Amino acid sequence: MTTTAATPGTPASAAPPLLSAQDLHVAFPGRRGAPRARAVDGVDLDIRPGEIVALVGESGCGKTTLARALLGLVPPTGGRVTFAGGPLAYSSRALKAYRRRVQLVLQDPSGSLNPRHTVYDAVAEGLRIHDYGGDERAAVGQALARAGLRPPERFFLRYPHELSGGQRQRVVIAGALVLEPELIVADEPVASLDASVRGEILALLLRLRTELGLSALVVTHDLGLAWNIADRVAVMYLGRIVETGAVEQVLTAPRHPYTQALLSVLPEAPGDPVVLTGEPPDPSRVPSGCRFHARCQVLASGEAARAGVAEDCRTRDLGILSGAGGAQVACHWARARASAPAEKTSAPTEREAEPRE
Repeated sequence: MTTTAATPGTPASAAPPLLSAQDLHVAFPGRRGAPRARAVDGVDLDIRPGEIVALVGESGCGKTTLARALLGLVPPTGGRVTFAGGPLAYSSRALKAYRRRVQLVLQDPSGSLNPRHTVYDAVAEGLRIHDYGGDERAAVGQALARAGLRPPERFFLRYPHELSGGQRQRVVIAGALVLEPELIVADEPVASLDASVRGEILALLLRLRTELGLSALVVTHDLGLAWNIADRVAVMYLGRIVETGAVEQVLTAPRHPYTQALLSVLPEAPGDPVVLTGEPPDPSRVPSGCRFHARCQVLASGEAARAGVAEDCRTRDLGILSGAGGAQVACHWARARASAPAEKTSAPTEREAEPRE
């Protein structure tokens, strides 16, 4: 894999979290008396000042619901969210103040922008909602310039249909930046863009972190994006984080079979891709034991049985991983291997990737 414009720096691991989820749960009522769907089923996650965390996983694993809960758009059914050391309150006034400091960047700029509003109005909307008392024109121009649209005055009176896809995404980012937030949550920020533009937007996010000290949670199914932009990665499956750690550590030496399967399908991955059987379980009927065991290639191959953990995989829950920055994995087999490093197994070798530039 190759980086975009620059390699992200590493924030001080000792810094207290800016945003934190603690034992977070979000469940939705089932239809006609069906069990509640546990979209987020116990998550601890910390994001520190100046840190970029990538939240990765397949569609339906709960990534977007977790992001919405962190933004206060979905109230949790259990656990709590804290920001800058204080619990998130859900009154209208508290959420309005919170959203000035934490902004959302959506994946589809065409759907995010009102086609009847000019670029100026789109970016100024946040200032007007929050009763900005300064020079609105200067603030809009500064936000557009920071987002890479220069000279900004040239874009003030344009409409979204007059812009390219990359320019529209920069307008969305400018709309988030205009309030000078401390953290942005970017939900698949480059998924709808051409490959030629993706690198530019990722380089922009890295530059904003360097220049403004901005923190970010980047929600994505693209492990290549996580490699290029993140300091730390959290892999999510069926409502829970199953592996987390520094991006180089997780993506070059994945320990959880699910992470290994995700990485195996990348074009540059060595060996044959791992094809998972079946569909992810219904979140209203989360299986006992490891929630991945029904699709796990290690359990199916007999490796877990040879390591003596097959029954644990099927029956014993692994609990919630800590939100701290150290490497962690929710896998009986991976933990058994770690506790017996001298033993040789016939397990698949850990994926080797080229060094991060």
